[in-house]
Amino acid sequence: MRRWSSLGTNAERSLSISINPNLAPVVSFRWSEATTTQRRVVLAASLGWMLDAFDVMLYSIVLATLMRAFGMSRTTAGLLNALTLIASALGGLLFGVLADRFGRRRMLSVSILVYSVFTFACGFSTSITMLAVCRFLLGLGMGGEWNTGAALVAESWSSALRGRALGIVQSSWAVGYAISAVVAGLILAHASWRWVFFAGILPAGLVFWIQSHVPEPPLWKRAHAARAKDETCSRLRGSVKALAVLTATNTLGMFGWWGLFTWIPAYLVLPAAQGGRGFAALSLTGFLVTVNLLGMLPGYLLFGVLADRFGRKRTFVVYLAAAALAVPLLAGARQPGWILLFACVAAFFGTGFFTGSGIIGSEIFPTESRATALGISYNVARGLSALAPVTIGVLSERHGLPWAFGASAAAFAGAACVALMLPETRGVELA
Repeated sequence: MRRWSSLGTNAERSLSISINPNLAPVVSFRWSEATTTQRRVVLAASLGWMLDAFDVMLYSIVLATLMRAFGMSRTTAGLLNALTLIASALGGLLFGVLADRFGRRRMLSVSILVYSVFTFACGFSTSITMLAVCRFLLGLGMGGEWNTGAALVAESWSSALRGRALGIVQSSWAVGYAISAVVAGLILAHASWRWVFFAGILPAGLVFWIQSHVPEPPLWKRAHAARAKDETCSRLRGSVKALAVLTATNTLGMFGWWGLFTWIPAYLVLPAAQGGRGFAALSLTGFLVTVNLLGMLPGYLLFGVLADRFGRKRTFVVYLAAAALAVPLLAGARQPGWILLFACVAAFFGTGFFTGSGIIGSEIFPTESRATALGISYNVARGLSALAPVTIGVLSERHGLPWAFGASAAAFAGAACVALMLPETRGVELA
């Protein structure tokens, strides 16, 4: 066994991470071979992330309807989504610290409860201000779910299969997005947009199962029992360089993602005179479901397989670079078939890279500060990327959405360049 750290000797002592140099590049895996606890952990984190996507993306699905109902401009609509992303950064920090101190399972449950309750509350909004407050509060829970769930899974699975496990978790976002499109489409066909948000209370029921069936990872229990009062802060300072690089990569990647996928539903349904493609509402639902199930879902899952086989860093960079190339092709497409094809490609690479963020982040940071560091690297990035929906909204009013999406392509390309500075973490055993 040899010691590893991207930050030198001091950080090496702080991180206490080791690598097995004889790790086989290919590891067979069957779901039945996982322990009951491992399966439950993956299921809990996956359902939490899936339902997070379900609640959060309801806003994007009904965005065009909300713009008409409240008389919102594209800039205002983008600002509301930006507010949610800013709140997610705060929620990620808050829940990360709490998860390191009080446990992954407990904070995962609380975060799910928060985003469910306040998505439901969005349905009672009678003004833009009230809607903004509800979106901000649900963003706190949205930010807390990801890092608590990722830490829970990472600490329950070995290095050889961690990529696949986190790939399964991350892929559930695509399922949640697809479900939100179906549910929103069905509800809007028979009721008002308010009932779309009322459906957001459904994930709250998951909390009871998590609390009774999902244990805390033994790795966290040991670290929690041994941690000194100020140990988390000191260990987090030891990994500041890697934290800064991963946060910058995530920020640019998320700018590309939120800029593109916040506006795709509106882009598809807006008339050609307004820079859109004029899809009917029913066509939009089918389009989004297809993009999620044929683009996002396999992108997430395959990343984990490729990362376990070829390395985390290489897969991460390739995904981001491919996303940068796919966005202009999508923006320039005119025929429905080509739009769908390039949207699936952009979704495959432009969302699949998120799996890499969870894998690399989990393997860089020590147990005592893992959830906190993941919260910073992922949710601070999500907060900074709040500028994306606003930027695309402003640019689209001046140049049209197809040209505005160029900002997303540039962000993906920048993320790929920054990711080259990340360490390779395949084979890291958590400690």
